[in-house]
Amino acid sequence: MVESNKKIRVLVIFGGQSGEHEVSIFSAKSVINALDTQKYDIETIGITKKGLWYWGANPDDWGNKKIDPNSKQITIVLDPQNPRFIALDGSCLPNGGKCDIIFPILHGPKGEDGTIQGLFEIAGIPYVGSGVLGSALGMDKDRMKAVFKNAELPIVPHITLLRSELKNMSNVSSRIAKTIGFPCFVKPANLGSSVGISKVNEISQLAQALDHAAEFDTKIVVEKGIKAREIELSVLGNENVKVSVPGEIIPSKEFYDYEAKYNDPDSRLIIPAPLPTQTIELLQKYAIKAFKAVNANGLGRVDFFVTEDQKVFVNEINTMPGFTKISMYPKLWEASGLNYSELLDELINLGFENFEQKKKK
Repeated sequence: MVESNKKIRVLVIFGGQSGEHEVSIFSAKSVINALDTQKYDIETIGITKKGLWYWGANPDDWGNKKIDPNSKQITIVLDPQNPRFIALDGSCLPNGGKCDIIFPILHGPKGEDGTIQGLFEIAGIPYVGSGVLGSALGMDKDRMKAVFKNAELPIVPHITLLRSELKNMSNVSSRIAKTIGFPCFVKPANLGSSVGISKVNEISQLAQALDHAAEFDTKIVVEKGIKAREIELSVLGNENVKVSVPGEIIPSKEFYDYEAKYNDPDSRLIIPAPLPTQTIELLQKYAIKAFKAVNANGLGRVDFFVTEDQKVFVNEINTMPGFTKISMYPKLWEASGLNYSELLDELINLGFENFEQKKKK
C-alpha cells in the first residue's frame, strides 16, 4: 500500500487488440480527466490494435490513429521483486517505469478476459478489477451462463456452437429453429459492446448472422429472444459487495446494438428504472449473486431482462464495463449517491485491497 502522504502513481492502460478498441479510448479519456491530480500521478500506456505497447500515449491522439512521437514503445519486466516497465530503446521512463497500481481500461479479448490480468499477477503489480478467473468467466458468454445456471440464476434458453460447425449450415439452422426458435440473438461468445451481435427473426437470416458472429470468435452463442425490458445494475466491492439502483435502456433501434450504444443520441437511459419494489430487490439480489458466482472483484455491471409479468432473467455480467461519464455503470452509482471521482477512488482502493488479500495466501 502507498504511504498516505504520497500521491498514488496510477497507470491507465487503454486501446487493445479487441473489437472494442475505440470504446476503450473513450472510457480512458473520461477516467483520466476525472482522476484527482491532488491524489494521483497519472501515467498512460496505449496498446495498438497490433499489440504494441506505448508509454505516455495520449488517448486523444490514439483516437485519430496517431502515435504521439514523445511516447516510447515499452515492455513489462516480470520481476515480482521489482515490477516495472522498460523502454525498448533503452531510454529512461518516469519513475523508472514503476507504478503503484494499474487501471486497465480495456474491453474485450486480451484486455477483459483474464489474459492481461494474468500478466499483472505474474509481474506482481496491483490492478483495478477482476482477476484471471473472474475476468475469463465474465468474458465468455457460454461459460458464464454455465456458472449462472449452476448458481441457480434464471437465464434464457440458449445453445453454443463452434465456428467449425458452420460448415454444415443447414443442420445448424435446423437445430436452432427446433431448440431456440425465433426471434433469437446470435452473438460471439467472447466480445462486448454488442459487437458482432445480430437479431434473427426468421431462418433465412440465420446464415448471415452466424457468419457475422464467426468473424469475431470461434465460439458462438444463440439465445432465445424474449419480449422484455433491458435492465442493468452496477456492483462494487470485493468480499463485501454493494449494488446500485437499477437503470433501464430504451434503445433507439430494435435492440441495443453498437450503433445505438455509442453513436445514436435517441437511445435513452432511465435511472432509476420504474419497477416494483419487489422486482428491484430481486434484481439486486441476483446482481450480487451473479457477481460472486463468476468470482468477480472491484466492479461489474450485471444486465437483466424483465418481462411484463415481472419475470427476471440474468443476461450477462461485464467485469470492465464502459466507463465514460455517460456510461451506465458510473451513472448508476451517481444515482445511488457515489459520484464519478469518488467511484474511481473506491475502485483504486479495492484494487489495493484485493492485492493485499492475495499476498496473505
